[in-house]
Amino acid sequence: MTNKKKLKEFKSRGIKIINEASVFIDDSVTIGNNVTIYQNNVIIKNSVIKDNCILEENNHIENCEIGENNIISNSYMKDSKIMNNNSIGPFSRLREVDIKNNTKIGNFVEIKKSIISNGTKISHLTYVGDAFIGENTNIGCGVIFCNYNGKYKFKTTIGNNCFIGSNCNLVAPVVVGDNAFIAAGCTIYKNIDENKFVISNRELSIKEDYKKIHIKNNKTKN
Repeated sequence: MTNKKKLKEFKSRGIKIINEASVFIDDSVTIGNNVTIYQNNVIIKNSVIKDNCILEENNHIENCEIGENNIISNSYMKDSKIMNNNSIGPFSRLREVDIKNNTKIGNFVEIKKSIISNGTKISHLTYVGDAFIGENTNIGCGVIFCNYNGKYKFKTTIGNNCFIGSNCNLVAPVVVGDNAFIAAGCTIYKNIDENKFVISNRELSIKEDYKKIHIKNNKTKN
């Protein structure tokens, strides 16, 4: 439970804490004005929460600097800096991350040791590791930054105004230039110049009646 003296100070500055018994804020934490903190939040280790933030339920915030006007929900963040006007979560995991302004980091997104620039969206089901992502770039659902080869970790750089389609794999080290468009399902293992459109050319195979044959040939006896 948060120190009662600290709770009194928070209330005097317009900070709203919903269900105080379920919230833990240690004595090293600094919180700005007009902040709302919902139940089951843990805020520790010199974290700073600036003005007009909303911390929805079930966040763990450890040694982080959170700027103004952020909304954070059901997320874990450690050793990270979040600037202003961002939406984080639900169920995001951030470690050693620098997130700039006006971004969206959505549900089931994990980001590690990366910089995310202004206006970029990583909306769902993505792993970003050891990366720099430029401004106003969209990272689609299921994109994986393949940063580890079993022995070493490598960096991925994505430029400004890029579109990375769903289920792409970016095999580091790799650089994608500004304004590049990578269609869904591509595996990128070499650099892509700016303004390029990339698509996998493998033709879709459709086989008539194959389903019936496949089921017949693969029946197993109990």
